[in-house]
Amino acid sequence: MATLEGGLLNSDPGALSPAQLEQLRNFKIQTRIANEKYLRTHKEVDLLISGFFREMFLQRPDNIREFAAEYFTDPRLPNKIHRQLIKEKKEA
Repeated sequence: MATLEGGLLNSDPGALSPAQLEQLRNFKIQTRIANEKYLRTHKEVDLLISGFFREMFLQRPDNIREFAAEYFTDPRLPNKIHRQLIKEKKEA
């Protein structure tokens, strides 16, 4: 596999044996299942992401990285998410 300073230049499809490919495929499937279970049991992740996108689309910042840094480091964010979780629990 040829590499450059910044990463891979070309992929090498023969680098893994069929058994390794099957093992990798199974690992990917199990990882996706675990991630889905985690996201389903942690509503706060959904609230964080949807809140971020909502604010981003409303404000349309020129510098999204700066906006994201400010959004996710806002000291009021944990309380905001906590209040939203309580509100959703009451509505359920």
